[in-house]
Amino acid sequence: MTKQTIVLAADHAGFAHKEAIKPLLKENGYEVVDVGAHELKEGDDYPVYMSAAAIKVAEDLTGNTKAVIFGGSGQGEAMVANRFPGVRADVWYGGDHDANVLSIGARFIDADVAGDGALVWLKTEFSGDERHKRRIEQIDAIE
Repeated sequence: MTKQTIVLAADHAGFAHKEAIKPLLKENGYEVVDVGAHELKEGDDYPVYMSAAAIKVAEDLTGNTKAVIFGGSGQGEAMVANRFPGVRADVWYGGDHDANVLSIGARFIDADVAGDGALVWLKTEFSGDERHKRRIEQIDAIE
């Protein structure tokens, strides 16, 4: 079985969380691709990092690539990722939306909790519930 690829991205607000989750994902058998930030730089802008992560997810037509992205609230980061076709970013509150990007607000979620939550998200199969599938099809049809 091919290892699932997890792309990580963060701005300054989520940098420490990204660095903390990286070894956890590797220990659990995931291939990790870090698209930045690669150093803590206060005031950096999240769109460049979130775009890089979303592009990697969008380009993998096999669906084997997912991303975990970090910022202050997770909201703006998810908004950037959701601009790319085929990307469904979910700000982490739980839920069953068959998201392929998990956006975590580092100012609200402890790094250990974020790591545990990301693992649960990655290991939980989409329910396939008809109402969720129907809504995802509607989202994917939006141009």
